[in-house]
Amino acid sequence: MTTIPQPENQISKDAITVWRITNITVDAIALVILIGLLWAGIHFNWFHWIIVILWILIGLTIIFAIWDVLIEPRLLYKYWRFGITEEFVQLKHGVFSHKYIVIPMTKIQYVEATQGPLLRKYGLYTITVGTMRSSHAIPALPETQAFLLRDSIAERARLKEEE
Repeated sequence: MTTIPQPENQISKDAITVWRITNITVDAIALVILIGLLWAGIHFNWFHWIIVILWILIGLTIIFAIWDVLIEPRLLYKYWRFGITEEFVQLKHGVFSHKYIVIPMTKIQYVEATQGPLLRKYGLYTITVGTMRSSHAIPALPETQAFLLRDSIAERARLKEEE
């Protein structure tokens, strides 16, 4: 029985910045909504317990925003690994619970490279590997590495299909 080597390739360090900007945006929207509800509660004399709950939610949102912006992106970057062999695509990620995914080349049906506006600003792409049952993404890869990886996976999957 042969063992599969652990994946060792890392994603781009710019992923930290992209994740931080995304998390800041989401947390800011949540905070604006909660503050708006708090204002409405005070202005329209809602029940006192609703206002207390809104204050608690605002406090929790601020605490989670600190986690989302300062700590989580670095941990995600630290634990994200991927690897490509002749037989498998391997993904390894997770902060508290680690996921180790092995995708056989024979099961791959498509490979795509996508880029949203924030990734475009940093010249990054997300590679998605799809099988009949699911799809798996490798986030934040530099453009040249992303397209080489996409082409390599597509070629290896095609060759395995022909065998």
